[in-house]
Amino acid sequence: MASDLEELATRVDAKTLAALRRLAEKEGRQLEALVDEALRDLLEKRELGRPRDHVMEAYQRSHARYGELYKKLAR
Repeated sequence: MASDLEELATRVDAKTLAALRRLAEKEGRQLEALVDEALRDLLEKRELGRPRDHVMEAYQRSHARYGELYKKLAR
């Protein structure tokens, strides 16, 4: 699989990069793995033109549990 990898040089906001590094450290993952995951998520979201299935499932669970509270907050 290493042959499928290509280098990408880009500039990133310092705060964003620091947060990404902290997340990588916290999860015990390589920075490159998180960047790859983020790019794949972005492409999937844009190609589908709708929220991803796992996002909608989380929303629906939240709405089922807290729907009445959301209505009250909206008032």
